[in-house]
Amino acid sequence: MKNSIKLEYYPKLDETVLQESIEIVQKNREKWDIPFFFDTKSYLDLNHIKQTSKSVITEDIKNVIVLGTGGSIQTLLTLKHLSQKKIFPITSSRAVELKGCLDKTSPNDSIVIPISRGGETLDINSTIGIFLREGYKFLGLSSMGTMNKILQKIGCPILDVPNLSGRFAGSVTNVGIVPAFISGINVEDFIKGLEDGYNLFSDYKKNLAVEFSAYLFNIYKKGYNVIFSMPYSKNLEGSTGLWVQGISESTGKDEKGMIGTYQGAPICQHSVLEYLLGGTKGIVTPVLWTVENEMHDLSLESSIEYVNGKSAQTIVNYQADATFQALIQQGVPTAKISIETPTEMNMGILTAFILSSVYYLCLLLDVNWANNPKVIIGKEICNQALKDNVDSEESEEKRKSIALESFRNFY
Repeated sequence: MKNSIKLEYYPKLDETVLQESIEIVQKNREKWDIPFFFDTKSYLDLNHIKQTSKSVITEDIKNVIVLGTGGSIQTLLTLKHLSQKKIFPITSSRAVELKGCLDKTSPNDSIVIPISRGGETLDINSTIGIFLREGYKFLGLSSMGTMNKILQKIGCPILDVPNLSGRFAGSVTNVGIVPAFISGINVEDFIKGLEDGYNLFSDYKKNLAVEFSAYLFNIYKKGYNVIFSMPYSKNLEGSTGLWVQGISESTGKDEKGMIGTYQGAPICQHSVLEYLLGGTKGIVTPVLWTVENEMHDLSLESSIEYVNGKSAQTIVNYQADATFQALIQQGVPTAKISIETPTEMNMGILTAFILSSVYYLCLLLDVNWANNPKVIIGKEICNQALKDNVDSEESEEKRKSIALESFRNFY
């Protein structure tokens, strides 16, 4: 288990700097709520999930349509590659995704799972009616608000969503576990991986998560505030998305923080690597994410002697290591995170590592890890504009007026 995740980063922290960071973590932990997500048992009742799901899980169900966004869906995307059914993540009312889902599924072979903690998420509430009109079966994850009222009116089974910070809650509550279970993912192994991970990462002492957050904190103090992730496996892109949300939404407050971005690798080597190697330095920290043994790997046949017979993922991993070395040679602070195989158990350990690292970085930055107070600003503007039926020209004029004041003497 200890070898299932590896961290390599440069420049290495010396023990004095690392210990200073650990002392900041220990000092600031009392300022904020304790991390509920270290507890993998209290918020879940697998027997209740199984009993409630009996009415919707049948042999005919081949598609799981999840209406969710942000923390409501990110844990499921982390596990999506392990599903035995086709998962359709519908994160908003973008027409292309909705049309594609409706074209590829039917009410007879699908279950729709809307997810919302507060029940007022426009992206979710606006799409429920489309599937309801077509006669799809529903299982709701909801506790309050408009969505809860809609689901009660439908009369579908409803499971609780606790009032916890969504990006941290998905892995230890119904939010991520219910759709994963219905999709045929081994949630018991995933939860066991989480437990093993938190046994390693939750002691507020030297461990991989504390060390990674200390590394990011110390380069942040030198001006590096953008983390560009490069997942070298399709099976790691969901986890990378969880990292991007966690790092951006958790640290980015009080005029502090780091923003996470990502593009799949090795394609990103052909689009952004020139900038990382030769562009502006002192801003971006690349993080490479790799698997040592990919699931369903293939042996390659090639006329190139040094390629022939090697596995497909081996070639990709050679590219990852070469990119890592090239970045270090150009003096770019860079890290690489590797897992052995993207199984349920190892994805649980990786999820624990990601969330623990985000939490510790927030303590180092001295910001509240659990909240996201500014997100509501855009939601309120959108809802009010919809209620007032504001047209695009009126919206543009409003923006011009606001910008004149906000950016006065900007240039």
